[in-house]
Amino acid sequence: MKMTSRKRPHEHEEIKTRTMKSAPPPTFSKVQPAPFSEDEQAVAALDLCDYSVKITLEMAQNDTAHRPVRVYADGIYDLFHQGHARQLMQAKRIFPNVYLIVGVCSDSLTHENKGRTVMDENERYEAVRHCRYVDEVVPDAPWTLDDEFLNKHKIDFVAHDEIPYSAGSSDDIYAHIKARGMFVATERTEGVSTSDVVARIVKDYDVYVRRNLARGYSARELNVGYIKEKTFRLQNKMDELKNKGKKVIENIGEKRQDLIQKWEDKSKEFIGNFLLLFGREGRISHFWNEGKGRIRQALSPPSSPPRSLNASSSSRRHYDSGPPTKMVRYEECADYSSDDGSDGASQDETGDDEVDESRHDGKTLEKAGDVAETNGGTKTAF
Repeated sequence: MKMTSRKRPHEHEEIKTRTMKSAPPPTFSKVQPAPFSEDEQAVAALDLCDYSVKITLEMAQNDTAHRPVRVYADGIYDLFHQGHARQLMQAKRIFPNVYLIVGVCSDSLTHENKGRTVMDENERYEAVRHCRYVDEVVPDAPWTLDDEFLNKHKIDFVAHDEIPYSAGSSDDIYAHIKARGMFVATERTEGVSTSDVVARIVKDYDVYVRRNLARGYSARELNVGYIKEKTFRLQNKMDELKNKGKKVIENIGEKRQDLIQKWEDKSKEFIGNFLLLFGREGRISHFWNEGKGRIRQALSPPSSPPRSLNASSSSRRHYDSGPPTKMVRYEECADYSSDDGSDGASQDETGDDEVDESRHDGKTLEKAGDVAETNGGTKTAF
């Protein structure tokens, strides 16, 4: 069964209309950066403001004014930080319906009255514009407020902390604002200020110089000398190595079991390879034994050839029989003065002796040949 609402259709439209009327109107800070006071949007908001009716503190607190209350806050806003944002938030919420105007002093005025800034005026203007609590930015704001400035921007109240702010001969530049009942107090954020931020940088000067060197800044840009630069870069390298060491130790702690197992496997493999090379049956021993055999073969003299049986027997006979007999030729002197008969007989005897001698010489030469063949280099005496 389809359920139907008991309310009439036009009642839904009435509820929606009442909700839209009760919702606060959107401001510039919700959708885009706040405009400067000379921009078209800021001028239009200024023209819509009826400044002829004075808004009292009670009217602003009770939201009985028929327009947004224009609250003004000013400052240097160098190195825009959470203390600045919190001050602007308090000024925006000090009344139920506030149009917040923020004045930012220029560089020349700030350097003259307070000192050097880190950010220039354009950077400070942009930092304030992008704060979500700000509805309008007044660049080159005055150091002290006068009636002309208040009327020009149709300012209803001025927001600042209650601590007296002296400048020149004046002990409190907001004294006349307080006397007219146009001053509303905000609270300072303790421990956070531009001076505190600068003090931190100065205190840890070396750390921030090293940081910027590591990020690509040159020594000239940081106004650092050559030796100082090299020292800082060395310190950066040491810190980098320390960080890598810590990461390695952390990874080892996480993967310790895996590393131990891998180490055991690698150690077993290493031991096996070592034994394969240097063990008793290893490759190194095999190569050494083979090389040692080759060295011995190269250094040992060749063996003498074997002797034949005939040579040995003839040699043995040679040594048994002693040295060869020396042959002496005997010649007989013939007496040519004798008669012919004796000459003939002598010649016959001589012929017979020569034949016998030649036979004897042949046998001697045979024996000498046997001795020479047996002893190789033995010299035979004849």
